[in-house]
Amino acid sequence: MREKNSKRCLSLILAIYLLTSYRELTMANGMNPTKIPVKIGLILDKSSWAGMMGLNCVSFALSDFYASHGHYRTRLVLHFRDSKDSVIGAASAASNLIKDVGVQAIIGPQTSMQANFVISLGDDAKVPIVSFSATSPSLSSLRSKFFIRATLNDSSQVKAISSVIQAFGWRAAVPIYIDTEFGEGIMPYLADALQEVETHIPYRSVIRASATDDELVAELYKLMTMQTRVFIVHMPPTLGIRLFNKAREVGMMSEGYVWIITTGITNHFSLVHPSTHSSMQGVLGIKVHVPKRKKLEKFILRWKRKFPRHSPVDLRVFGLWAYDAARALAIATEEIVAREMNTNNLIDSQDLKVTSLVSEIGKHLPRALSRARFDGLSGVFDIVNGELQSSYFQIVNLMGNKGRGVGFWTPRLGITKKLNAPISEQHDSTKVNIKAIVWPGNVTSIPKGWVIPTNGKKLRIGVPVRSGSNAFVNVIKDPRTGMTTFTGYSIDVFDSVMAMLPYNVPYQYVPFAFPNGSSAGSYDDLVFQVYLGKFDAAAGDITIRANRSKYVDFTQPFIESGITMVVPVKDRRKGAWTFLKPLTWDLWVTSGCFFVFMGFVIWILEHRTNEEFRGSPHQQVGTGFWFSFSIMVFAHKEKVVSHLARFVVIIWCFVVLILTQSYTASLASMLTIQQLEPAVSSVRELTERRENVGYAKGSFIRQLLTMQMNFSESQLKAYDTLDELDDSFSNGGISAAFGEIPYMKLFLAKHCSKYTMVSPTIKTDGFGFVFPIRSPLVPDVSRSILNLTEGGRISGIEKTWFGQQPPCPDESSTMGLSNSLSLHSFWGLFLIVGIASSLAVIIFASILLYQKRRFLKHLRPKDLWRRIGLLSKCFKNSEQNNVEVSSISVHGLPPLTN
Repeated sequence: MREKNSKRCLSLILAIYLLTSYRELTMANGMNPTKIPVKIGLILDKSSWAGMMGLNCVSFALSDFYASHGHYRTRLVLHFRDSKDSVIGAASAASNLIKDVGVQAIIGPQTSMQANFVISLGDDAKVPIVSFSATSPSLSSLRSKFFIRATLNDSSQVKAISSVIQAFGWRAAVPIYIDTEFGEGIMPYLADALQEVETHIPYRSVIRASATDDELVAELYKLMTMQTRVFIVHMPPTLGIRLFNKAREVGMMSEGYVWIITTGITNHFSLVHPSTHSSMQGVLGIKVHVPKRKKLEKFILRWKRKFPRHSPVDLRVFGLWAYDAARALAIATEEIVAREMNTNNLIDSQDLKVTSLVSEIGKHLPRALSRARFDGLSGVFDIVNGELQSSYFQIVNLMGNKGRGVGFWTPRLGITKKLNAPISEQHDSTKVNIKAIVWPGNVTSIPKGWVIPTNGKKLRIGVPVRSGSNAFVNVIKDPRTGMTTFTGYSIDVFDSVMAMLPYNVPYQYVPFAFPNGSSAGSYDDLVFQVYLGKFDAAAGDITIRANRSKYVDFTQPFIESGITMVVPVKDRRKGAWTFLKPLTWDLWVTSGCFFVFMGFVIWILEHRTNEEFRGSPHQQVGTGFWFSFSIMVFAHKEKVVSHLARFVVIIWCFVVLILTQSYTASLASMLTIQQLEPAVSSVRELTERRENVGYAKGSFIRQLLTMQMNFSESQLKAYDTLDELDDSFSNGGISAAFGEIPYMKLFLAKHCSKYTMVSPTIKTDGFGFVFPIRSPLVPDVSRSILNLTEGGRISGIEKTWFGQQPPCPDESSTMGLSNSLSLHSFWGLFLIVGIASSLAVIIFASILLYQKRRFLKHLRPKDLWRRIGLLSKCFKNSEQNNVEVSSISVHGLPPLTN
């Protein structure tokens, strides 16, 4: 009965409007001959509230505009056609208006599907199609310059939606949309916007336009079985209301759910019958923000006087766009006609040339509309490239019978509480800059956005299988009962981490093995099974690798790792030449050179005054060397007479004392402490000698050895357990083994006297748990791992599995403790003794030259070599013999006296 009354009321309003429109047309053509009538078509669905709202808003716009612009030469004359809520009806009406009536523009049609067909007709006839309600982004792809969208494109709101999702940290969202032009047009833009904020779309729920209630319930039950609890609804209000009614019936409007609706529903929420408001409590909506203005308030008062509250014709933002679109057409039409009449000097509006001009207005309207920028009822009306420019959006929280504004979104500020927010309150993706929200279920805590599926299944956690005992992960199947037990350090850590989550996650371990219990593949294979969905996650000693992260997500590592090489150790043999090892060869050579040098310096300083350093040349050389080397054992018997020589000898004795003591200490440690060294020192040595090397079976290390270290396949030998690795070393099967550091430490703890770790060490990110890409569990599990590590609880798990191993002696006590002494440690001593000896020789030479200064004073250049010979003779002779030489006069020169 209510529906019949609404239709009767709509028909009555339409009749009144058509009578008024006919009266205006009569006045324009007959009673007011000075005005130029321009025919404009209007295609709407008269049976819908949106159609009647648009019809009345266009009528109001033209009436208001010409009342305030009575001097305008043109008058728009409307010709209304009913689309009958069908694509065919809209196309038929457009064809009639263009061919039979001869309109210069068409306002409408009402829906995006209808506009898709009508636009092509307008293109052919060069008649602009101005729509205030066709919002589908797909219409832009038609690239028609005769399509003017006087409403916001649906794609303009996707940034606001993605910003909301990013602000609350939701990593996945499911769009629910209608399978029409209206619904499907927004999806490419929404998907791109969500991808930019790293939000995954695990599923797209497509609803038929004619879906029954049973179909809606079936789809909702399907959504309930999934993890994601964030839904984005984009559909017409009528279908959206039915969807939310069914969502409440099946329990999907309860705590934990997040519903976000687009402008298609939010803008019309107040039109929803109060009985259905309870089905949408807690929903977040994106709504076009219309700034408050005095002229808007006045228009709303006029509207309410003409259409009382709860009437079938209610004012919405689409009505405001219809009002502004009609006003823009009136401005653009007047501009075209006025310009052409002034250009052609036309005055009489009844002139045939004016009639011809009017018939060509449609071709010029698109460009004129792009220049018609004004402050309208909906805000600034600005058409660029045939599209109304985006405005601000308001974020509303549907509570009670209305939407409560909780924030705004703007391209510049992002999400903000206020439009005029200061710089300090601008949008920060790490902060929810929005008012408090009441979510479905009447809760204020922010939903996680996902839950464990409610289909009763537990998470299947894949576990690697390796033969033999393993401290990190051990899978044992009882042959009698068939029960499988999972133990190990990695398993205990996973259990502890999952228990620390703030919610319950049911899971079960599943061995990655064949029915006979043997491993089903490598660790890479296990990771790939998680990617394929065979497992929901994987736990064990799984190394975080870059190539694996392409298919799965890893949690925070729960233990550090890396790849290292383990080799046997051998004892350094104490042979006949061990006594040479305490000093390096450069120190031996330097010490020998300084012994010779010091013997020469002492001989120079003592030769003229000390008889023990005189005699035949052989005796003098022998005495100098003997004196220098005998200082090493402090067995020299020659007396030192010269003060300079005594100064040098004191310093040299100090240096020799330090050298001998250091040599003695180093040799003693070499002969008394066991000296172990690696049997293999480098990877290059292994590859050049083509030695066999071991690696953990099923590990990624095999690929690393062949591709990065250039080992051939024939050199690689797989081991399964640490005991098997020891056997491979013992029987000579391998010369070295490569493995992950945690395992190699366990191996050395049992065999530290036989093996050691050597370079190189290849860094890895450690062991982590594996989850599918974008799994919502990853952040929470990683956070639990950090809490477990920082809280110290993980040390108890380590003690349980690794604390029973006997401690391995410090490698520094057995490996390379007594290294040879090098010149680097003594070069300062040699520098001191060298400077002191050189200074003493310089002083000695200066004294000698001073004593013979009289001779040097009368020296002529041509007698230089003879005088040098005489000075040399004076040095070779003793102090007493020099007296005889001093009295000799050569070729008139004065004697060599003091």
